Amino acid sequence: MSRPWIRSYDRGVPATIDADAYPSVVALLEQAAKTYGDLPAFECFGTQMTYAQFDAASRSVAAYLQNKMGVKRGDRVALMCPNIFAFPVAMMGILRAGATQVNVNPLYTPRELQHQLNDAGVETILLFSGSTPTISAILDDTAIKTVITIDLGDAIGLPIPTPPVDAGIPSYTKFADVLSEGAALDFTPVELAGEDTLFFQYTGGTTGLSKGAVLTHRNLIANSEQFRAYLPEASEPGKEIVIGALPLYHIFGLTLSLVYLAIGAKIILIPNPRDMDAFVASIKDAQFSIMAGVNTLFAGLCMHPEFQKADFSNYKVSIGGGAAVLEATSEAWKAITGHHIKEGYGLSETSPILCINPMSVTHFTGACGLPVSSTDIKLLDDNDQEVGIGERGEICAAGPQIMRGYWNRDDANDEVFTADGYFRTGDIGVFDEDGYLRIVDRKKDMILVSGFNVYPNEIEAVVQACPGVAENACIGMEHEKTGEAPHVFVVKTADANVSEEDIIAYCRKELAAYKMPQRITFLDELPKSNVGKILRRELRQS
Repeated sequence: MSRPWIRSYDRGVPATIDADAYPSVVALLEQAAKTYGDLPAFECFGTQMTYAQFDAASRSVAAYLQNKMGVKRGDRVALMCPNIFAFPVAMMGILRAGATQVNVNPLYTPRELQHQLNDAGVETILLFSGSTPTISAILDDTAIKTVITIDLGDAIGLPIPTPPVDAGIPSYTKFADVLSEGAALDFTPVELAGEDTLFFQYTGGTTGLSKGAVLTHRNLIANSEQFRAYLPEASEPGKEIVIGALPLYHIFGLTLSLVYLAIGAKIILIPNPRDMDAFVASIKDAQFSIMAGVNTLFAGLCMHPEFQKADFSNYKVSIGGGAAVLEATSEAWKAITGHHIKEGYGLSETSPILCINPMSVTHFTGACGLPVSSTDIKLLDDNDQEVGIGERGEICAAGPQIMRGYWNRDDANDEVFTADGYFRTGDIGVFDEDGYLRIVDRKKDMILVSGFNVYPNEIEAVVQACPGVAENACIGMEHEKTGEAPHVFVVKTADANVSEEDIIAYCRKELAAYKMPQRITFLDELPKSNVGKILRRELRQS
């Protein structure tokens, strides 16, 4: 198939980008600090942090990690923190020390956290004090040697009340002490290259355990360059104001932050977007120009009466990803802001952006856009043959933003890459004649909950361990608020009295909130093939 999307690019958008525009993400951020030192880099809790302050604070973190913790190039360091000043400061400090950052969801349960820390081989973790009960429960079952706790006002010196550190952690260092002590220590810059590992970005596993997508400095530099090349109107140096509501531990939020830090933008960090009143209050008069989010976030804002009174005089674009943007949501957004939401598409394994709708498209398309510069996408049938325009096929992508592979999972890597190196997304798409890609189905059984990947096998493994459960199967069901939600079908053991409430309570101990089953249905038996395989498709049709 020809690559028709190139001719559909807006004028001035290049077919290719320079994936080596910077030697590393550290070099990118250090250059931004030199260029935009006096400009605000972040805003949170009504306070701003300049690029110069960001640079100085992160240098202190790097010096502390090097001198006090012995962190060196290639070590894995975990960061488990919401969107507060400490996240970007800690991140930049970790990277400047030469380490690889392991991004961790602060809402993880002990079981989820233990797997991720052990799988990545983490010995040092920086985490929000409110998350310390989670690590306390599994600390002795990990290789963690150093715990650094973060308060809400850290890195900018704000006295904001923060949950105490859990008593089960015998020894820890406060992030405020890391900053103060590190400021007096020598820092030795680490020479990093594009192929050095930048992030471990964990994503759901088909066997119930998440896999670490290995993303390099070059991957993220490439994706940053691709975004800015594709949307130049929304990439004016020193002028953009970005709403940072997407979690920074999520690759979409993290990459967009790097995109805009490189050009001196101000990022307004939103610690808890579920607190819609506080969220709207923090952005109402901010004159923001850029926002990224998932459908549920946009829908929630549209329903808030104060958001409709916000100052949109500087507004340019909003990017929707993680899950399909619904037409009703985009229409409501346009009624308030004057513009439809630009839908995009990507995965953790692709850094994440593969496709976006162009700025020139002013109507709702229902498609996820055109492949961005230096990206090739082909659709393959079940025999790995490329299909034509208008035909369904698995979306397979190649480009400088594609991960190196999964950490220590050669088996999975063999499955997920084609013989010629294309990444198999597991999504089924169709190209139209102009090169616009539309997602029409999934090859995998993944469930998309408010933009987060939820894998049925992980939920099934947890439910199966609940007393009274003989067997179970999980599928995705439509949900008015989250797009999709897990629905579990359960067969009880003989004479068991297990109830829906029992199963939900058991899952609550083992699964993050967004993975929780929203419905339990009891059956006498599950539909199976002749060889005993559970047929999820029949459950979907029931």
